[in-house]
Amino acid sequence: MSYVAVKGGSAAIRAAHRLVRKRMRGDPDAPEITPRQICEQMHLGVDRVMAEASLYDVDLAARAMLQAQGDMIEAIFLLRAYRATLTRFLDSTPLAMDAMRVQRRISAAFKDLPGGQQLGQTYDYSHRLFGYFDRLETASEVESGKAEVPPEPMTSVMGLLEKEGLMEPAAACEPSAENTQQDITQHPLLFPASRAQRLQSLARGDEGFLLSMAYSTQRGYGQNHPFIAELRMGDVTVEITPPELGFSIGIGTITVTECQMINQFQAKSPEEAAFSRGYGLVFGHSERKAIAMALVDRALRAGELGEESLSPAQDEQFVLSHCDNVEATGFVEHLKLPHYVDFQSEIQTLRHLRKTAAKDGA
Repeated sequence: MSYVAVKGGSAAIRAAHRLVRKRMRGDPDAPEITPRQICEQMHLGVDRVMAEASLYDVDLAARAMLQAQGDMIEAIFLLRAYRATLTRFLDSTPLAMDAMRVQRRISAAFKDLPGGQQLGQTYDYSHRLFGYFDRLETASEVESGKAEVPPEPMTSVMGLLEKEGLMEPAAACEPSAENTQQDITQHPLLFPASRAQRLQSLARGDEGFLLSMAYSTQRGYGQNHPFIAELRMGDVTVEITPPELGFSIGIGTITVTECQMINQFQAKSPEEAAFSRGYGLVFGHSERKAIAMALVDRALRAGELGEESLSPAQDEQFVLSHCDNVEATGFVEHLKLPHYVDFQSEIQTLRHLRKTAAKDGA
């Protein structure tokens, strides 16, 4: 594209940055917000920033939200920019999801889950009224009656269905060994993409975009008839295997939300009929995105399951090329930058056409 320098641009930019700083602080008489306040009281927003920036750091995500004045995409962009400066020295081992220290676990498909359901923190059954939670118990009262987290591993609902032969085998849809290390932040995304790359793209994709795509599958634009087998949120241990040790060591815990989705069954014969899977895994407490991710994941498996890809949510290139909000922001907001040369070329062409048409008419 053709850009030209704006006269006096550097001075104007410095002045704009001073205005940003002034507006960021707001009224000097108002108490200043601290990153810790954001971490403690706006943790769902912090979780979204970490998920879509692909960097699990609560404090940095809170600082990004503060610097971006609450603009989530700007905060995500800021955290991604910081992530790009970090040295990558090891890959973690696969998370042991069956050892999750569960804070919330529900199923829409089975009432009596092995290990039980755990409602945990949720807005699902609250009234959308201002001050609704102010009338409830204090945090200390809630804490005193808090249920103990079951220490033993919980049985997977999908595993039970698979044992009965009613669910497609997990191995049938797991990434192959050569595809597990195809990190889309290290290697360009090429099509057709592996499932590992698809899942990574969806995990860091824009929540609103994924929600829209998932919603479309529920309105007939995709062959989906889903049930949530298991939706859970909790803490899992991150482990690495240093080459000099030869065995895994834990380096910390992270909070994640996982969604296992049961989808319509299909087969060439009744004997082979089995449900199919959709999967979502997201940093932090982010149920809406995990559910949407699981729905879109299943829609994108249409080709491998022998289904026709007729809807936008089933179009791999369309979904994965447009789900990244930082890339989308760059393309859309670049229109604010000077395009003087481009526009002058267009307007001169239009004037020439009008002038030529007027001569021909005369």
